[in-house]
Amino acid sequence: MFAVEVSDHIMIAHSFRGEVFGPAQALHGATFVVSATFLAERLDSDGVVVDIARAFEALKAVLKPLSYRNLDEFPEFKGRNTTTEFLSRHVFEKLADAVRAGELGRAPREISAIRVTIGESPSAGAWYEAPLW
Repeated sequence: MFAVEVSDHIMIAHSFRGEVFGPAQALHGATFVVSATFLAERLDSDGVVVDIARAFEALKAVLKPLSYRNLDEFPEFKGRNTTTEFLSRHVFEKLADAVRAGELGRAPREISAIRVTIGESPSAGAWYEAPLW
């Protein structure tokens, strides 16, 4: 399996519901490093998994609406804890839409899977990976 990975970061605010979260139940800020890995079984005729510049632009486009925002105010997240795990799936779904729309410079069905990793500190993070088809 071949892979191309791009990354960016976002700064957000949010709060959690549930005793398990302790002080994180209060509104707090976070800076997340977000990496998106695109996987393919074969390289294309140009020798790449995806166009790396297009992959970076797709990730930036997905992250832009979240950056410098309070995620508690997003109607689509109402009633959900916007944990690192939850957000990795959210970013995955948006990137999967971009792949399926052919926005990464390669036939969509030639991209096998995407992994989205979100680092919330130098020593902790979460990821979501799934096949596209």
